[in-house]
Amino acid sequence: MQTFAEIAPIREQIRTWRREGRRIAFVPTMGNLHDGHLTLVRKAREHADVVVVSIFVNPMQFDKADDLNSYPRTLEDDLAKLNSEAVDLVFTPTPDIMYPEGLDRQTFVEVPGLSNMLEGALRPSHFRGVATVVTKLFNIVQPDVACFGEKDYQQLALLRQMTRDMAMDIEIVGVPTVRELDGLAMSSRNGYLTVDERQRAPVLARTMRWISSQMRGGRNDYAEVVVDANDQLRAAGLQPDEIYIRDAVTLQPVGEETQQAVILMSAILGKARLIDNQVVELNTPSSASAAAEE
Repeated sequence: MQTFAEIAPIREQIRTWRREGRRIAFVPTMGNLHDGHLTLVRKAREHADVVVVSIFVNPMQFDKADDLNSYPRTLEDDLAKLNSEAVDLVFTPTPDIMYPEGLDRQTFVEVPGLSNMLEGALRPSHFRGVATVVTKLFNIVQPDVACFGEKDYQQLALLRQMTRDMAMDIEIVGVPTVRELDGLAMSSRNGYLTVDERQRAPVLARTMRWISSQMRGGRNDYAEVVVDANDQLRAAGLQPDEIYIRDAVTLQPVGEETQQAVILMSAILGKARLIDNQVVELNTPSSASAAAEE
């Protein structure tokens, strides 16, 4: 496994692989790797001859300096895990390499609409940072295919839109959320949970499944469903953050033409903000007025 922090040697290696006719898969990460990340790596291997992984804690997508500074950095352990998965190349740049002129002078990429709605409305400039760094990484790695987790549902939708809009010849593969045995979605931020909080955290997924069952049963009074779900979260000691029920394709409110909806959830538990989502097949058309949300 090759590991580079500089851009030039990666480009040289990519050119070599291109001359050899190899197909390249890419998995961008921020490190602190868990089985969810490694599942992305395995999926990438299914799609290509060589796999490239990046580890970069991107300052542009953090709204608060404290969150950036406290984000867990476990490079040595991450590299060992990637080596065990036979990753071909790991890119480990510093902010100075990725943003040599500083963040204030960095050209940015923004996806209209998707960048500023839902999660983007809560975290201004977050998705601008995601779109910018992924575009830059794509330009460096030049992959044929890139794998992203479906747990970050809005991010995946945004990156798919970005690649279409910018005519990037890259296949974006969404990989289903990897969960612990008790249903909790795997996340680097789960490491912030205390033992007691970790025992309560699966309530988020259980509440999401309850919402899904209500929707599949034909219930479309979504505002009331959200109120009930928030009560369930509070009863378990979680602080509800946001619950959205949206069209799974457009992320707009559910309307009469919606065939698939997506539940987008977040809650605060201790120092961790937990997120999860689930796509639901709708048995009957829902009216746009039923898509009210909290």
